[in-house]
Amino acid sequence: MRIPDRLRVRPRDVRAVDEAVKSVVGGRLSRHGWVPRVLAYPGYGGDGWVRVLARVLLAPEGMTSSDEQIVRGFTRFVVLPTEGVEVRIRVGDRVHVVLSSTQGYVDVRLDSDLPPGWHDVELVVADNPPVVTQVRVVGPETTLGLVSDIDDTVIVTMLPRPLLAFRNTFLLRETDRDAVPGMAALYRDVVAAEPDVFVVYVSTGAWNVAGVLRRFLQRNGYPAGPLLMTDWGPSDEQWFRSGQEHKRTQLDRLFAELPQLSWLLVGDDGQHDVTLYAEAVERHPGRVLAVLIRELSATEQVATHGSPVRFSQRVRPDTGGGVPELRAPDGTGLGLALRAQRIVLR
Repeated sequence: MRIPDRLRVRPRDVRAVDEAVKSVVGGRLSRHGWVPRVLAYPGYGGDGWVRVLARVLLAPEGMTSSDEQIVRGFTRFVVLPTEGVEVRIRVGDRVHVVLSSTQGYVDVRLDSDLPPGWHDVELVVADNPPVVTQVRVVGPETTLGLVSDIDDTVIVTMLPRPLLAFRNTFLLRETDRDAVPGMAALYRDVVAAEPDVFVVYVSTGAWNVAGVLRRFLQRNGYPAGPLLMTDWGPSDEQWFRSGQEHKRTQLDRLFAELPQLSWLLVGDDGQHDVTLYAEAVERHPGRVLAVLIRELSATEQVATHGSPVRFSQRVRPDTGGGVPELRAPDGTGLGLALRAQRIVLR
């Protein structure tokens, strides 16, 4: 039976209601002492610019920005994103003033005269103390970049399995999570061979768990690099935002903003990394050195997409252009494959 158009609930309607509810609730919480706080995330930049990433949230007055770094999973969501809040950002000797956007996000490209390397950036909301994050400025002499997926590439999540996804997101600390064997050592070997490599992690996970993932990466010895996460919930056109489109957009942006870099693209064969990376090779000829795919076990394949058959075997596009696609079940095997190809590692 066809539902009449006038009775259909559209994503944009739900989003409008959501924004209206947040406005009302935000006003009431403000009257009860909740105040804007800014959570700042590591960013990156190039010659003359930096990309600064943050989020403005209403939180109880006793909660400082640093508190977000230590709370258990579900309490990270007991906050309210706040749009239209003024954020002052100090980049070197320059101060920029921006407004938080939808869902409280700050994702801005700002003018900068910072030299290559890691630098502190300060963000201030209202009369709160400055919150400090870092940006990695990629210099013109840097020639190698490494894009890494997170879920089932560096951390065992089997994310699409609903109950396990809920457990990983809301209940577990990063110390309870398992690392994919050998991946941190592989990345450290790449850094040892190319000390100036720019490492960036791209995930379809929500920004709410960025702090947990960052601590996981640090604790397990992964090289530092910005995390490019996404948002949950409906947009004007979709009930749920597309993780594939998020990754595709971020890849294209990295390729465009840092044209001096050639890339290693690292992912897994549980879902769409193989297809997305093949598309990137086609769209950006000559820019990809190799595609590295961690092969999930049969158990992980079943948990990820319900079948022991590898997801990427259903649609396995050729990377083309002479770009090797290297596969192994762990970081040790991928490192051996890179050395055999004499790509970066010798």
